[in-house]
Amino acid sequence: MTTGLPFDDIRALLSAMPGADAEALAATRMRDKELTKPPGSLGRLEAITEWLAAWQQRHPPKVERPVVAVFAGNHGVVAQGVAAYPQAVTAQMVANFQNDGAAVNQICKTFDLGLKVFELALEVPTKDITREAALSEKDCAATMAYGMEAISGGCDLLCIGEMGIGNTTIAAALACGLFGGSGVDWVGPGTGVDAEGLKRKASAVDRAITLHRDHLGDPLEVLRRLGGRELAAMAGAILGARMNRVPVLIDGYVATAAAAVLYTADAHALDHCMAAHCSAEPAHKKLLAKLGLKPLLDLDMRLGEASGAALAAGIVKAAANTHSGMATFASAGVSNKD
Repeated sequence: MTTGLPFDDIRALLSAMPGADAEALAATRMRDKELTKPPGSLGRLEAITEWLAAWQQRHPPKVERPVVAVFAGNHGVVAQGVAAYPQAVTAQMVANFQNDGAAVNQICKTFDLGLKVFELALEVPTKDITREAALSEKDCAATMAYGMEAISGGCDLLCIGEMGIGNTTIAAALACGLFGGSGVDWVGPGTGVDAEGLKRKASAVDRAITLHRDHLGDPLEVLRRLGGRELAAMAGAILGARMNRVPVLIDGYVATAAAAVLYTADAHALDHCMAAHCSAEPAHKKLLAKLGLKPLLDLDMRLGEASGAALAAGIVKAAANTHSGMATFASAGVSNKD
């Protein structure tokens, strides 16, 4: 697809998103009534199964090829003293993922999840958002398109997450640009900044919002001006998954900020998504509420790297297996209620 400006292709995809499959949903609900349990007794596991079936367009739903995608990027705003760790840590952690040494590696092994790590020009950080736009429209659109590669090779459940020193400041700036307020409403400690670091983060967000205030009416412009490569790639991954009917689990605050760009462009853009968890980053709960997402887990985690999404994938797999593997009242010879 080739149109005029780089964002035109993204807008065309947003206008052509497929919906949920009503037949698969109905079949799931019908089988659920026959399973050897009281109606509704599995709580949100039942809702997860319905969501999977509706977006995979099949019954019974299956999670046989889950993929955890971690996108890594660096940010020019780190020059404003907003991070507790040096920017070199981003590349060092990518190497740790590749060497099977990170938390997400262990969670993926536990639940038999595939792991993909995407490095996004770590040697060339985005521009400092307090001084100029983070990305050009061309680079932002291209990075979104690259994010769509997360599902290449096929998958039936996508978990998205990130790694990037300074990116909780970027997430706060995006949230502020999309939903209003000031920096102090959206920043948090991230990887562990002190009180002075929090002030620097809030100040950076406020200065960025002031600089770009004339361009905040368009969510894609907000993304390119206030975002980062890993956030653009995650937004692209979510959109690409939608076009291919792949359900998505969204990780923490930064991943949710990327998803928020799509939500503000189209309120139905995240219908195929679930929030994996509510992180300990203070503004994450507020951002989830803005998107109407109820997290599956709340474990006080704030690691990033898709760790919460990977954990939630274990629950999603259990929901699918329970639905397909349970006996019905008839097959088990168990009496149903009259």
